[in-house]
Amino acid sequence: MDPTVPDKLPTHLAIIMDGNGRWAQQRMLKRIVGHQRGAETVKMVVEQASLLGIKYLTLFAFSSENWSRPAIEVRALMTLLKKYIRQETARMMRKNIRYNVIGNRGELPDDVNQTLDVAIRETAGNTGMVLTLALSYGGRQELSMAATRLTRDVLAGKLSADDITVDLFGTYLDTGGLPDPDFLIRTSGEMRISNFLLWQLAYTELYFTDINWPDFTINEFLKALNDFQSRERRFGKTSDQLNKGN
Repeated sequence: MDPTVPDKLPTHLAIIMDGNGRWAQQRMLKRIVGHQRGAETVKMVVEQASLLGIKYLTLFAFSSENWSRPAIEVRALMTLLKKYIRQETARMMRKNIRYNVIGNRGELPDDVNQTLDVAIRETAGNTGMVLTLALSYGGRQELSMAATRLTRDVLAGKLSADDITVDLFGTYLDTGGLPDPDFLIRTSGEMRISNFLLWQLAYTELYFTDINWPDFTINEFLKALNDFQSRERRFGKTSDQLNKGN
């Protein structure tokens, strides 16, 4: 039986899109073929998330650690990223989706940054779902940079050490202005978060599936969202407190 569309959806969904290379290797194909097939899954998930009314979707597209992969694969990934952004910007406009990027963009090639700048600028006025791409992103690196920016503001006299709170620190992160993810999906069977949104995932519900990203279908997507619907999010409270509205 196909899964139904859940009534309760995450406001912010984050996805670690893992298994492209493994999918290709299982079929004795080049790894880039897996990434190309994975890009098709991205299109499906973005469209479905938007149609369902999910307000924020964050995709872990390229980690800071991925730079250590073979140079030929990295170049192919950057080329695929440019192609995806260019092809999908028109669709983002039709679907009222806004592009956002987090991560160390200074490490990205100039032509990739130029393509991203155009897409971000063209979709800036869209008021529907915010699609955030995590590129050259690492959670520890993000925390380090946030601490550096915060320290500079303290030293410049813009605020004092006593002003620093959890909420204030959050505004210095790459995701400042975005709510924390309610739900994280990771494909391919790996059960870790791999330096992704370390601060933001503090109370996020986690979902792991053995399905490789290129095989992650609409039904698998709905299955994951139905699992989220069954979760009780207590944030440190008891079930009784939640039931009583306390």
